[in-house]
Amino acid sequence: MKVKGWVRGCLVLCAAAAMLGGCAIMGRLSGSEAAASKRAAQLQELQLKVMRFADEYVGGIDTPIRNFQLATDNVTLRLAAQSWKVSQSTAAYTIASAPDPVANALDMVVLATLSRMVMEDTWVARDYGERALPLRDAHRRLEERARDLVTDILTADQLAQLQSYCEDWRRRYPEVRSVASVHFRDFEKAVGPSASSEAHAKGLFSVLGLDPFSNLDPAVREITQTRQLAERSIYYAQRMPVLLQMQVEQLSYQMAAMPETQRTLANADRITDAAAAAGRVADELPAVVAREREAAIKQFMDAINAQTTQMRGMVTELHGMLDAGKGTADSATATIRSLDQLMARFAKPEPAGAPPQPPGRPFDITEYTASAREFSATLRELQTLAVQLDASGAGVAKLTTGAATQLQVIIDHAFWRVVEAILVLVLAILIAAGAYRMWARSGQAPTRA
Repeated sequence: MKVKGWVRGCLVLCAAAAMLGGCAIMGRLSGSEAAASKRAAQLQELQLKVMRFADEYVGGIDTPIRNFQLATDNVTLRLAAQSWKVSQSTAAYTIASAPDPVANALDMVVLATLSRMVMEDTWVARDYGERALPLRDAHRRLEERARDLVTDILTADQLAQLQSYCEDWRRRYPEVRSVASVHFRDFEKAVGPSASSEAHAKGLFSVLGLDPFSNLDPAVREITQTRQLAERSIYYAQRMPVLLQMQVEQLSYQMAAMPETQRTLANADRITDAAAAAGRVADELPAVVAREREAAIKQFMDAINAQTTQMRGMVTELHGMLDAGKGTADSATATIRSLDQLMARFAKPEPAGAPPQPPGRPFDITEYTASAREFSATLRELQTLAVQLDASGAGVAKLTTGAATQLQVIIDHAFWRVVEAILVLVLAILIAAGAYRMWARSGQAPTRA
């Protein structure tokens, strides 16, 4: 930066010295030299106008292009806008620092006109639509301002001829997008050989090729040209940082639009998303663990409560069955006692003087009584076991399921055995009563005879 400042200072000093020397020499000029000097001053003024317009041109397209870039996330669109900005700015500053002011003004008009055409038939009509309208409007305004540069050097017919040349060139090259390198002398090369010499001399191209310093003293001409060269060099050197900044930004967009960069950014985005997801999982993990633990405990307790409820129902049913069995046993015991009393009442008295008969095996109903007592004891033990099971129901929940089934089978078997015993007992009583009645009839028959 210090070296650049030193060089810039030297250029300024050289330009100032050249201007002072030129002013000192101007006092000694002849009449023709004074006219040439006046013409040189006019061209110098035109050169300054072109330089100022170049700055206006770059500033006029900067804001629309920046808004265009901010309105989209597509790197390719941003790169296209930045490339257009760099090419237009470079062309404007290059034209403004050229040695021929008239050609510079004409080139600036050509640049503004062709750029506006590209905006209309390419950017707006085909590529970007309404998003490019602000940039197109900016180029239209710049085209009107560029025409003001040549109002003093071109007539209305020459200005219309220049417009016609631009339109013919665009019709010939409709696909060209970069028009920054197109100059007015390119039109001269295209139409010059086909036009007559007189028309060419009086036409638009007659304004070119004039040397305003031809009548000056060689020393004065060299000093004047050196001064103008210093001014153009300083002008372009001052704009170089702006152009360099634009090119660096363009390079960054080019790197961002490369497939390798796109893949790298995509991988980085995926890594970022994965890290964010992992962070969210880590943040939610305690709550998830607590929720799942609570759900597991709740599910386990619900299962235990369901099994306990089912077990209590089974125990209640078992109590009812045992109570029913106990009542059945008590009824059987009472029935047996009644039968014992009945049989004692119908006992056959032995006749007097009859020889003793050997005792036969009497009907032993005590066997059935003993069986009933044993069954009653079994039922009492089962009732005691049920009470114990009820006390420890939660601990024997798994065993009770199988035991309840087996117990049901045992109770059913015992119930049917009791029923069979009762039926056998009743049948035996009936048989005994019948036999007794037959025996009593057989014993009373001789007495009646």
